[in-house]
Amino acid sequence: MKKAAKKDFISIIDATRSLPSLLNSAARLKKELKQGKGHLNIRPLKHKQIAMIFEKSSTRTRVSFEVAIHHLGADALYLNPGDLQLGRGETLSDTGRVLSKYVNGIVYRAYDNRMMKELASVSSIPVINALDDVEHPCQALADLLTIKEIFGKLRGLRLTYVGDGNNVCNSLMLASALTGMHFAAATPKGREPPHRLSEYAASIATGTGSRIEIVNDPKAAANKANILYTDVWVSMGQEAQKEEREKLFVPYQLNKQLLGLADRKAIVMHCLPAHRGLEITDDVIDGDQSVVFEQAENRLHTEKAVLLWQIGH
Repeated sequence: MKKAAKKDFISIIDATRSLPSLLNSAARLKKELKQGKGHLNIRPLKHKQIAMIFEKSSTRTRVSFEVAIHHLGADALYLNPGDLQLGRGETLSDTGRVLSKYVNGIVYRAYDNRMMKELASVSSIPVINALDDVEHPCQALADLLTIKEIFGKLRGLRLTYVGDGNNVCNSLMLASALTGMHFAAATPKGREPPHRLSEYAASIATGTGSRIEIVNDPKAAANKANILYTDVWVSMGQEAQKEEREKLFVPYQLNKQLLGLADRKAIVMHCLPAHRGLEITDDVIDGDQSVVFEQAENRLHTEKAVLLWQIGH
């Protein structure tokens, strides 16, 4: 029997054909967990091992993946790069080839998307992108589940992202194009999503009925939005630019005034961690329209769905 091709999850695009089934699987897994079953007796990844390499610090991604792996019956092996031979000059390619002999999958949080792609290209086991400088597909998948739970659909909704055109923005833009959501990103000039990605998203959107808009006016972008989304202004590795970036992004704060321009039933999203008083105000993140912590919870369920999709066969 021919061995099935491995399924990497480096970009949200990698799950294009599987998005509906992944979201349905995540919803089912969530329901089973709430009912106190699913992870207790059925352990579909029993005797599997998942390596986790994190170059960047993490709260939600690390904890949710470790819990997800445990619920599915597998073992999580957290590997600090400083404790590996990577820290002493071994190449990532050699590391990926070796890990492929020991474990069944790799969760990788990287500074550089090129390194993410290199690891996936040399590994004979599935690789999951747990964030790099280009995309954060696991976050986008959890966001899609959250939006669908609230609105009962994705197609036709308007998602407005306000702030830095970063990895989270990129994955949301691509996810919106894939699912028929209208997407608007409002960023300062020079901080837009990469042109190649916005053009790619626009090309996908022509086939799904989505619209992709990249603008500099946050108020125009927020008008009648169903979802208002923001992220930190200073990402990991950008600390030296903190003062400059915080001044640049002041007009892009998600506050009551901006929320007032959105649809009256709009929801507020943030991938966390939040710098309260900067990209989002306390009254908005703690307000009735915020679903920020529901997003965080859904990371667990969607990551379980991804692991099953990749390894549970």
